[in-house]
Amino acid sequence: MSTTDFDLIVVGGGPGGYVAALRAAQLKLSVAVVEANHLGGICLNWGCIPTKALLRASEINHLIHDLGQFGFAVDNPRFDFQKVVARSRAVSKQLSGGVGHLLKKAKVPVFDGFAKLAGTDGKKRKLAVALKDGKSVTLTAKNLILATGARARTLPGLEPDGKFVWSYREALVPDELPKRLLVIGSGAIGTEFASFYRNMGSEVTLVEVADRVLPVEDEEISGLARKAFEKQGMKILTGAKLGTLKKSDKDVSVEIEAGGKKETYTFDRVISAVGIVGNVENIGLEGTKIVVDRTHIVTDDLCRTGEPGVFAIGDVAGAPWLAHKASHEAVMCVEAIAGKHVHPIDVTKIPGCTYCRPQVASVGYTEAKAKAVGYQVRVGRFPFIGNGKAIAMGEPEGLVKVVFDAKTGELLGAHMIGAEVTEMIQGYVIARSGELTEAELKETIFPHPTISESMHEAVLAAYDGALHF
Repeated sequence: MSTTDFDLIVVGGGPGGYVAALRAAQLKLSVAVVEANHLGGICLNWGCIPTKALLRASEINHLIHDLGQFGFAVDNPRFDFQKVVARSRAVSKQLSGGVGHLLKKAKVPVFDGFAKLAGTDGKKRKLAVALKDGKSVTLTAKNLILATGARARTLPGLEPDGKFVWSYREALVPDELPKRLLVIGSGAIGTEFASFYRNMGSEVTLVEVADRVLPVEDEEISGLARKAFEKQGMKILTGAKLGTLKKSDKDVSVEIEAGGKKETYTFDRVISAVGIVGNVENIGLEGTKIVVDRTHIVTDDLCRTGEPGVFAIGDVAGAPWLAHKASHEAVMCVEAIAGKHVHPIDVTKIPGCTYCRPQVASVGYTEAKAKAVGYQVRVGRFPFIGNGKAIAMGEPEGLVKVVFDAKTGELLGAHMIGAEVTEMIQGYVIARSGELTEAELKETIFPHPTISESMHEAVLAAYDGALHF
Protein backbone atom coordinates (compact mmCIF):
# COMPACT_ATOMS: atom_id res chain seq x y z
CA MET A 1 0.00 0.00 0.00
CA SER A 2 2.43 2.65 -1.20
CA THR A 3 -0.33 5.19 -1.86
CA THR A 4 -1.24 7.30 1.16
CA ASP A 5 -3.20 10.13 -0.50
CA PHE A 6 -6.82 9.65 -1.55
CA ASP A 7 -9.94 11.51 -2.58
CA LEU A 8 -11.78 9.82 0.30
CA ILE A 9 -10.89 7.75 3.34
CA VAL A 10 -13.57 5.81 5.20
CA VAL A 11 -12.94 5.05 8.86
CA GLY A 12 -14.80 1.84 9.64
CA GLY A 13 -15.64 -1.13 7.43
CA GLY A 14 -19.18 -1.92 8.57
CA PRO A 15 -22.35 -1.77 6.45
CA GLY A 16 -21.95 1.98 6.19
CA GLY A 17 -18.20 2.12 5.67
CA TYR A 18 -17.60 -0.62 3.15
CA VAL A 19 -20.64 0.41 1.10
CA ALA A 20 -19.32 3.98 1.03
CA ALA A 21 -15.99 2.71 -0.26
CA LEU A 22 -17.57 0.54 -2.95
CA ARG A 23 -19.76 3.39 -4.19
CA ALA A 24 -16.80 5.76 -4.20
CA ALA A 25 -14.83 3.28 -6.30
CA GLN A 26 -17.73 3.04 -8.75
CA LEU A 27 -17.63 6.83 -9.09
CA LYS A 28 -13.89 6.68 -9.85
CA LEU A 29 -12.83 8.31 -6.60
CA SER A 30 -9.60 7.07 -5.07
CA VAL A 31 -10.69 5.61 -1.75
CA ALA A 32 -9.32 3.62 1.18
CA VAL A 33 -10.84 1.98 4.24
CA VAL A 34 -9.36 1.89 7.73
CA GLU A 35 -10.81 -0.91 9.86
CA ALA A 36 -9.80 -1.68 13.44
CA ASN A 37 -11.47 -5.06 13.88
CA HIS A 38 -13.57 -6.92 11.32
CA LEU A 39 -14.78 -6.02 7.85
CA GLY A 40 -18.55 -6.04 7.94
CA GLY A 41 -18.64 -4.35 11.33
CA ILE A 42 -20.80 -5.28 14.27
CA CYS A 43 -23.78 -6.03 12.03
CA LEU A 44 -22.12 -8.77 10.06
CA ASN A 45 -19.83 -10.16 12.75
CA TRP A 46 -21.65 -9.64 16.06
CA GLY A 47 -25.18 -8.46 15.26
CA CYS A 48 -27.64 -8.73 12.40
CA ILE A 49 -26.20 -11.76 10.62
CA PRO A 50 -25.13 -14.16 13.38
CA THR A 51 -28.31 -13.51 15.37
CA LYS A 52 -30.38 -14.44 12.31
CA ALA A 53 -28.41 -17.66 11.95
CA LEU A 54 -29.14 -18.49 15.59
CA LEU A 55 -32.79 -17.53 15.22
CA ARG A 56 -33.12 -19.79 12.20
CA ALA A 57 -31.89 -22.69 14.30
CA SER A 58 -34.35 -21.85 17.06
CA GLU A 59 -37.20 -21.69 14.52
CA ILE A 60 -36.26 -25.16 13.33
CA ASN A 61 -36.24 -26.40 16.92
CA HIS A 62 -39.68 -24.91 17.44
CA LEU A 63 -41.00 -26.56 14.26
CA ILE A 64 -39.55 -29.94 15.22
CA HIS A 65 -41.47 -29.79 18.50
CA ASP A 66 -44.62 -28.69 16.67
CA LEU A 67 -44.62 -31.26 13.87
CA GLY A 68 -47.76 -32.94 15.14
CA GLN A 69 -50.00 -30.32 13.51
CA PHE A 70 -48.54 -31.33 10.13
CA GLY A 71 -48.93 -35.06 10.70
CA PHE A 72 -45.33 -35.86 11.57
CA ALA A 73 -43.80 -37.44 14.65
CA VAL A 74 -40.17 -37.29 15.76
CA ASP A 75 -39.05 -39.27 18.77
CA ASN A 76 -36.67 -37.67 21.25
CA PRO A 77 -35.52 -34.71 19.14
CA ARG A 78 -32.21 -33.21 20.27
CA PHE A 79 -29.63 -30.72 19.12
CA ASP A 80 -25.93 -30.00 19.55
CA PHE A 81 -25.91 -26.48 20.98
CA GLN A 82 -22.25 -25.85 20.19
CA LYS A 83 -22.84 -26.78 16.55
CA VAL A 84 -25.73 -24.30 16.46
CA VAL A 85 -23.38 -21.58 17.71
CA ALA A 86 -20.55 -22.69 15.42
CA ARG A 87 -22.80 -22.45 12.36
CA SER A 88 -23.67 -18.84 13.18
CA ARG A 89 -19.98 -17.97 13.46
CA ALA A 90 -19.26 -19.71 10.15
CA VAL A 91 -21.98 -17.69 8.43
CA SER A 92 -20.43 -14.45 9.71
CA LYS A 93 -16.95 -15.53 8.67
CA GLN A 94 -18.13 -16.36 5.17
CA LEU A 95 -19.80 -13.00 4.71
CA SER A 96 -16.92 -11.03 6.23
CA GLY A 97 -14.64 -12.70 3.73
CA GLY A 98 -17.10 -11.72 1.02
CA VAL A 99 -16.79 -8.04 1.98
CA GLY A 100 -13.03 -8.33 1.75
CA HIS A 101 -13.38 -9.84 -1.72
CA LEU A 102 -15.66 -7.02 -2.87
CA LEU A 103 -13.22 -4.36 -1.69
CA LYS A 104 -10.29 -6.16 -3.29
CA LYS A 105 -12.22 -6.51 -6.55
CA ALA A 106 -12.95 -2.77 -6.46
CA LYS A 107 -9.22 -2.12 -5.81
CA VAL A 108 -9.96 -0.43 -2.47
CA PRO A 109 -6.99 -0.71 -0.09
CA VAL A 110 -7.83 -1.66 3.49
CA PHE A 111 -5.59 -0.46 6.31
CA ASP A 112 -5.87 -2.75 9.35
CA GLY A 113 -5.55 -0.42 12.28
CA PHE A 114 -6.91 2.39 14.44
CA ALA A 115 -7.43 5.79 12.82
CA LYS A 116 -7.32 9.20 14.43
CA LEU A 117 -7.98 12.64 12.97
CA ALA A 118 -4.67 14.50 12.81
CA GLY A 119 -5.44 17.95 11.51
CA THR A 120 -4.98 19.19 7.97
CA ASP A 121 -2.31 19.41 5.32
CA GLY A 122 -3.32 22.34 3.18
CA LYS A 123 -6.80 21.55 1.94
CA LYS A 124 -6.54 17.88 2.85
CA ARG A 125 -7.45 16.04 6.02
CA LYS A 126 -4.75 14.06 7.80
CA LEU A 127 -5.41 10.70 9.42
CA ALA A 128 -2.93 8.98 11.71
CA VAL A 129 -3.30 5.22 11.56
CA ALA A 130 -1.76 2.88 14.12
CA LEU A 131 -1.52 -0.39 12.20
CA LYS A 132 -2.05 -3.73 13.89
CA ASP A 133 1.45 -4.86 12.92
CA GLY A 134 2.88 -2.17 15.19
CA LYS A 135 3.74 0.27 12.43
CA SER A 136 2.01 3.57 11.75
CA VAL A 137 1.13 5.55 8.66
CA THR A 138 -0.28 9.00 7.95
CA LEU A 139 -2.96 9.15 5.28
CA THR A 140 -4.39 12.24 3.61
CA ALA A 141 -7.65 12.82 1.76
CA LYS A 142 -9.89 15.58 0.56
CA ASN A 143 -12.76 14.06 2.52
CA LEU A 144 -13.21 11.67 5.43
CA ILE A 145 -16.24 9.58 6.35
CA LEU A 146 -16.46 8.46 9.97
CA ALA A 147 -18.33 5.16 10.17
CA THR A 148 -17.02 3.90 13.48
CA GLY A 149 -20.28 2.37 14.65
CA ALA A 150 -21.45 1.78 18.19
CA ARG A 151 -21.19 -0.69 21.05
CA ALA A 152 -23.46 -1.98 23.79
CA ARG A 153 -24.44 0.48 26.49
CA THR A 154 -23.25 -0.57 29.93
CA LEU A 155 -25.17 0.35 33.07
CA PRO A 156 -23.62 0.37 36.56
CA GLY A 157 -24.04 -3.04 38.10
CA LEU A 158 -24.76 -4.65 34.71
CA GLU A 159 -21.24 -4.71 33.32
CA PRO A 160 -20.59 -7.86 31.26
CA ASP A 161 -18.30 -10.13 33.25
CA GLY A 162 -17.79 -12.91 30.73
CA LYS A 163 -19.64 -15.40 32.92
CA PHE A 164 -22.96 -14.39 34.47
CA VAL A 165 -23.72 -11.07 32.73
CA TRP A 166 -23.63 -11.01 28.92
CA SER A 167 -23.74 -8.31 26.30
CA TYR A 168 -24.78 -9.29 22.78
CA ARG A 169 -21.26 -10.57 22.13
CA GLU A 170 -21.29 -13.11 24.94
CA ALA A 171 -24.89 -14.04 24.14
CA LEU A 172 -23.81 -14.98 20.60
CA VAL A 173 -21.13 -17.43 21.74
CA PRO A 174 -22.45 -19.04 24.93
CA ASP A 175 -20.59 -21.96 26.42
CA GLU A 176 -23.86 -23.68 27.23
CA LEU A 177 -27.62 -23.17 27.07
CA PRO A 178 -28.73 -21.48 30.30
CA LYS A 179 -31.72 -23.03 32.00
CA ARG A 180 -32.89 -19.73 33.53
CA LEU A 181 -32.21 -16.51 31.63
CA LEU A 182 -32.97 -12.86 32.38
CA VAL A 183 -33.06 -10.47 29.41
CA ILE A 184 -33.00 -6.79 30.35
CA GLY A 185 -34.43 -4.58 27.62
CA SER A 186 -37.18 -5.47 25.14
CA GLY A 187 -36.04 -3.63 22.05
CA ALA A 188 -34.98 -5.50 18.94
CA ILE A 189 -31.81 -6.96 20.48
CA GLY A 190 -33.50 -8.05 23.70
CA THR A 191 -36.57 -9.63 22.11
CA GLU A 192 -34.50 -11.46 19.49
CA PHE A 193 -32.25 -13.04 22.11
CA ALA A 194 -35.29 -13.79 24.29
CA SER A 195 -36.91 -15.58 21.34
CA PHE A 196 -33.78 -17.53 20.48
CA TYR A 197 -33.14 -18.82 23.97
CA ARG A 198 -36.80 -19.51 24.72
CA ASN A 199 -37.23 -21.48 21.51
CA MET A 200 -34.09 -23.45 22.32
CA GLY A 201 -35.57 -24.37 25.72
CA SER A 202 -34.41 -21.77 28.26
CA GLU A 203 -36.80 -20.36 30.84
CA VAL A 204 -36.78 -16.68 29.86
CA THR A 205 -37.79 -13.61 31.84
CA LEU A 206 -37.93 -10.42 29.77
CA VAL A 207 -37.75 -7.16 31.72
CA GLU A 208 -38.54 -3.70 30.33
CA VAL A 209 -38.46 -0.34 32.12
CA ALA A 210 -41.12 1.08 29.76
CA ASP A 211 -44.77 0.15 30.11
CA ARG A 212 -44.71 -2.26 27.17
CA VAL A 213 -42.37 -4.48 25.18
CA LEU A 214 -41.00 -3.21 21.87
CA PRO A 215 -41.81 0.32 23.02
CA VAL A 216 -40.92 2.01 19.70
CA GLU A 217 -43.53 -0.03 17.84
CA ASP A 218 -47.22 0.70 17.46
CA GLU A 219 -48.92 0.03 20.79
CA GLU A 220 -51.32 -2.50 19.30
CA ILE A 221 -48.45 -4.48 17.80
CA SER A 222 -46.57 -4.37 21.11
CA GLY A 223 -49.60 -5.82 22.86
CA LEU A 224 -49.86 -8.69 20.40
CA ALA A 225 -46.14 -9.38 20.73
CA ARG A 226 -46.44 -9.63 24.49
CA LYS A 227 -49.33 -12.08 24.22
CA ALA A 228 -47.34 -14.21 21.79
CA PHE A 229 -44.26 -14.21 24.00
CA GLU A 230 -46.28 -15.16 27.06
CA LYS A 231 -48.02 -17.93 25.13
CA GLN A 232 -44.57 -19.32 24.36
CA GLY A 233 -43.81 -19.40 28.07
CA MET A 234 -41.83 -16.21 28.58
CA LYS A 235 -42.34 -14.20 31.74
CA ILE A 236 -42.79 -10.53 30.84
CA LEU A 237 -42.26 -7.75 33.38
CA THR A 238 -42.88 -4.20 32.15
CA GLY A 239 -42.59 -0.91 34.03
CA ALA A 240 -39.91 -2.77 35.93
CA LYS A 241 -37.13 -1.64 38.25
CA LEU A 242 -34.14 -3.83 39.00
CA GLY A 243 -32.25 -4.04 42.23
CA THR A 244 -28.57 -4.93 42.57
CA LEU A 245 -27.39 -8.17 41.01
CA LYS A 246 -26.08 -10.59 43.61
CA LYS A 247 -23.73 -13.25 42.23
CA SER A 248 -22.93 -16.59 43.80
CA ASP A 249 -20.57 -19.25 42.48
CA LYS A 250 -23.22 -20.63 40.13
CA ASP A 251 -26.02 -18.11 39.57
CA VAL A 252 -27.33 -14.55 39.93
CA SER A 253 -30.21 -13.26 42.03
CA VAL A 254 -31.93 -9.90 41.66
CA GLU A 255 -34.94 -8.14 43.12
CA ILE A 256 -37.35 -6.89 40.45
CA GLU A 257 -40.20 -4.49 41.13
CA ALA A 258 -43.07 -4.58 38.66
CA GLY A 259 -46.82 -4.13 38.89
CA GLY A 260 -46.51 -2.82 42.44
CA LYS A 261 -44.81 -5.99 43.67
CA LYS A 262 -41.21 -6.79 44.54
CA GLU A 263 -39.90 -10.27 44.05
CA THR A 264 -36.45 -11.85 44.08
CA TYR A 265 -35.56 -14.06 41.11
CA THR A 266 -32.60 -16.32 40.45
CA PHE A 267 -31.03 -16.83 37.03
CA ASP A 268 -28.13 -18.72 35.48
CA ARG A 269 -27.31 -15.91 33.06
CA VAL A 270 -28.31 -12.28 32.39
CA ILE A 271 -28.31 -10.52 29.03
CA SER A 272 -28.09 -6.72 29.16
CA ALA A 273 -29.71 -5.20 26.06
CA VAL A 274 -30.25 -1.62 27.16
CA GLY A 275 -29.14 0.27 24.09
CA ILE A 276 -25.93 1.36 22.43
CA VAL A 277 -23.39 4.19 22.56
CA GLY A 278 -21.45 5.64 19.66
CA ASN A 279 -17.75 4.93 19.19
CA VAL A 280 -16.52 8.52 19.39
CA GLU A 281 -13.57 8.09 21.73
CA ASN A 282 -9.93 8.12 20.63
CA ILE A 283 -10.60 9.12 17.04
CA GLY A 284 -9.29 12.67 17.33
CA LEU A 285 -12.49 14.66 17.65
CA GLU A 286 -10.96 16.91 20.30
CA GLY A 287 -10.07 20.34 18.97
CA THR A 288 -12.30 19.98 15.91
CA LYS A 289 -15.67 21.55 15.17
CA ILE A 290 -17.34 18.15 15.35
CA VAL A 291 -20.16 18.15 17.91
CA VAL A 292 -20.98 15.04 19.95
CA ASP A 293 -24.42 14.75 21.54
CA ARG A 294 -25.05 11.83 23.91
CA THR A 295 -22.21 9.80 22.37
CA HIS A 296 -23.32 10.42 18.77
CA ILE A 297 -21.81 12.74 16.18
CA VAL A 298 -24.13 15.54 15.12
CA THR A 299 -24.59 15.84 11.34
CA ASP A 300 -26.81 17.74 8.93
CA ASP A 301 -29.21 16.06 6.52
CA LEU A 302 -26.36 15.19 4.16
CA CYS A 303 -24.22 13.63 6.91
CA ARG A 304 -21.83 16.59 7.14
CA THR A 305 -20.27 17.28 10.53
CA GLY A 306 -19.22 20.71 11.77
CA GLU A 307 -15.71 20.08 10.46
CA PRO A 308 -15.27 20.83 6.74
CA GLY A 309 -14.61 17.70 4.71
CA VAL A 310 -15.57 15.32 7.51
CA PHE A 311 -18.79 13.30 7.32
CA ALA A 312 -20.35 10.77 9.70
CA ILE A 313 -22.73 7.92 8.87
CA GLY A 314 -24.35 4.93 10.51
CA ASP A 315 -24.68 4.18 14.19
CA VAL A 316 -22.08 6.72 15.27
CA ALA A 317 -24.26 9.43 13.71
CA GLY A 318 -27.35 8.52 15.72
CA ALA A 319 -30.74 6.88 15.40
CA PRO A 320 -32.25 4.91 13.87
CA TRP A 321 -29.46 2.41 14.49
CA LEU A 322 -30.03 0.20 11.47
CA ALA A 323 -27.59 -1.31 8.99
CA HIS A 324 -29.74 -0.42 5.99
CA LYS A 325 -29.91 3.19 7.15
CA ALA A 326 -26.10 3.24 7.34
CA SER A 327 -25.75 1.78 3.84
CA HIS A 328 -28.19 4.28 2.37
CA GLU A 329 -26.42 7.15 4.12
CA ALA A 330 -23.15 5.84 2.70
CA VAL A 331 -24.34 6.03 -0.90
CA MET A 332 -25.99 9.42 -0.37
CA CYS A 333 -22.90 10.83 1.32
CA VAL A 334 -20.45 9.62 -1.34
CA GLU A 335 -22.64 10.84 -4.17
CA ALA A 336 -22.82 14.26 -2.52
CA ILE A 337 -19.02 14.29 -2.23
CA ALA A 338 -18.84 13.39 -5.94
CA GLY A 339 -21.03 16.38 -6.79
CA LYS A 340 -24.18 14.48 -7.63
CA HIS A 341 -27.65 15.71 -6.70
CA VAL A 342 -28.92 13.72 -3.72
CA HIS A 343 -32.02 13.65 -1.57
CA PRO A 344 -31.76 13.72 2.24
CA ILE A 345 -33.12 10.68 4.02
CA ASP A 346 -36.65 10.82 5.42
CA VAL A 347 -36.47 8.68 8.57
CA THR A 348 -40.21 7.99 8.37
CA LYS A 349 -39.47 5.96 5.23
CA ILE A 350 -36.88 3.71 6.87
CA PRO A 351 -38.28 0.27 7.76
CA GLY A 352 -37.60 -1.37 11.09
CA CYS A 353 -37.51 -5.15 11.47
CA THR A 354 -37.32 -7.32 14.56
CA TYR A 355 -36.72 -11.04 14.03
CA CYS A 356 -38.25 -12.37 17.21
CA ARG A 357 -41.01 -14.99 16.97
CA PRO A 358 -43.42 -13.72 15.76
CA GLN A 359 -41.55 -11.23 13.58
CA VAL A 360 -42.34 -7.53 13.79
CA ALA A 361 -41.87 -4.96 11.01
CA SER A 362 -42.93 -1.35 10.54
CA VAL A 363 -42.43 1.85 8.61
CA GLY A 364 -43.64 5.39 9.13
CA TYR A 365 -45.92 6.76 11.83
CA THR A 366 -47.64 4.70 14.48
CA GLU A 367 -51.33 5.45 14.90
CA ALA A 368 -50.61 7.43 18.07
CA LYS A 369 -47.78 9.42 16.50
CA ALA A 370 -49.81 10.28 13.41
CA LYS A 371 -52.57 11.66 15.61
CA ALA A 372 -50.08 13.49 17.82
CA VAL A 373 -48.59 15.40 14.88
CA GLY A 374 -52.05 16.47 13.75
CA TYR A 375 -53.25 13.98 11.18
CA GLN A 376 -56.82 12.77 10.98
CA VAL A 377 -56.38 9.07 10.26
CA ARG A 378 -58.08 6.06 8.77
CA VAL A 379 -56.82 2.75 10.14
CA GLY A 380 -57.12 -0.65 8.53
CA ARG A 381 -56.37 -4.04 10.08
CA PHE A 382 -56.30 -7.55 8.73
CA PRO A 383 -55.50 -10.65 10.84
CA PHE A 384 -53.57 -13.61 9.50
CA ILE A 385 -56.42 -15.90 10.56
CA GLY A 386 -58.25 -14.61 7.48
CA ASN A 387 -55.35 -15.44 5.15
CA GLY A 388 -55.27 -18.81 3.40
CA LYS A 389 -51.48 -19.06 3.03
CA ALA A 390 -50.88 -18.24 6.70
CA ILE A 391 -53.32 -20.94 7.79
CA ALA A 392 -51.81 -23.47 5.37
CA MET A 393 -48.35 -22.71 6.77
CA GLY A 394 -49.56 -23.18 10.32
CA GLU A 395 -48.93 -19.49 11.07
CA PRO A 396 -52.41 -18.04 11.69
CA GLU A 397 -51.32 -15.58 14.40
CA GLY A 398 -50.47 -12.19 12.97
CA LEU A 399 -51.81 -8.79 12.00
CA VAL A 400 -51.25 -6.14 9.36
CA LYS A 401 -52.17 -2.60 10.36
CA VAL A 402 -52.07 0.47 8.12
CA VAL A 403 -52.52 4.15 8.92
CA PHE A 404 -53.70 6.61 6.25
CA ASP A 405 -54.17 10.36 6.16
CA ALA A 406 -57.96 10.64 6.12
CA LYS A 407 -57.79 13.81 4.00
CA THR A 408 -55.33 12.86 1.28
CA GLY A 409 -55.19 9.06 1.40
CA GLU A 410 -51.40 9.12 1.91
CA LEU A 411 -50.03 6.01 3.59
CA LEU A 412 -48.60 7.35 6.84
CA GLY A 413 -47.49 4.10 8.44
CA ALA A 414 -47.67 0.33 8.35
CA HIS A 415 -47.18 -2.11 11.21
CA MET A 416 -47.03 -5.89 11.01
CA ILE A 417 -46.58 -8.86 13.28
CA GLY A 418 -46.44 -12.49 12.18
CA ALA A 419 -44.55 -14.95 10.01
CA GLU A 420 -42.24 -13.43 7.40
CA VAL A 421 -43.46 -9.85 7.86
CA THR A 422 -39.84 -8.67 7.68
CA GLU A 423 -39.88 -9.83 4.05
CA MET A 424 -43.20 -8.11 3.36
CA ILE A 425 -42.70 -4.66 4.86
CA GLN A 426 -40.76 -3.50 1.81
CA GLY A 427 -44.01 -3.30 -0.13
CA TYR A 428 -45.23 -0.58 2.18
CA VAL A 429 -41.79 1.09 2.17
CA ILE A 430 -42.06 1.46 -1.60
CA ALA A 431 -45.54 2.88 -1.15
CA ARG A 432 -44.22 5.43 1.37
CA SER A 433 -41.26 6.35 -0.82
CA GLY A 434 -43.45 6.66 -3.90
CA GLU A 435 -46.02 8.73 -2.00
CA LEU A 436 -48.75 6.32 -2.98
CA THR A 437 -52.28 6.71 -1.68
CA GLU A 438 -54.95 4.19 -0.87
CA ALA A 439 -56.14 4.44 -4.47
CA GLU A 440 -52.97 2.93 -5.94
CA LEU A 441 -52.71 0.33 -3.19
CA LYS A 442 -56.31 -0.75 -3.63
CA GLU A 443 -55.70 -1.14 -7.36
CA THR A 444 -52.55 -3.21 -6.84
CA ILE A 445 -52.96 -6.93 -7.56
CA PHE A 446 -51.36 -9.15 -4.92
CA PRO A 447 -50.53 -12.78 -5.79
CA HIS A 448 -52.59 -15.61 -4.35
CA PRO A 449 -52.00 -17.52 -2.19
CA THR A 450 -49.50 -15.38 -0.27
CA ILE A 451 -49.41 -13.87 3.17
CA SER A 452 -48.86 -10.54 1.39
CA GLU A 453 -52.56 -10.55 0.48
CA SER A 454 -53.09 -9.46 4.09
CA MET A 455 -51.40 -6.20 3.13
CA HIS A 456 -54.02 -5.57 0.46
CA GLU A 457 -56.88 -6.55 2.74
CA ALA A 458 -55.64 -4.17 5.46
CA VAL A 459 -55.74 -1.31 2.95
CA LEU A 460 -59.24 -2.31 1.91
CA ALA A 461 -60.26 -2.50 5.58
CA ALA A 462 -59.18 1.10 6.14
CA TYR A 463 -61.83 2.06 3.60
CA ASP A 464 -64.50 -0.41 4.72
CA GLY A 465 -63.79 -2.82 1.89
CA ALA A 466 -62.06 -5.87 3.39
CA LEU A 467 -63.32 -9.00 1.65
CA HIS A 468 -62.09 -11.91 3.73
CA PHE A 469 -62.74 -10.84 7.31
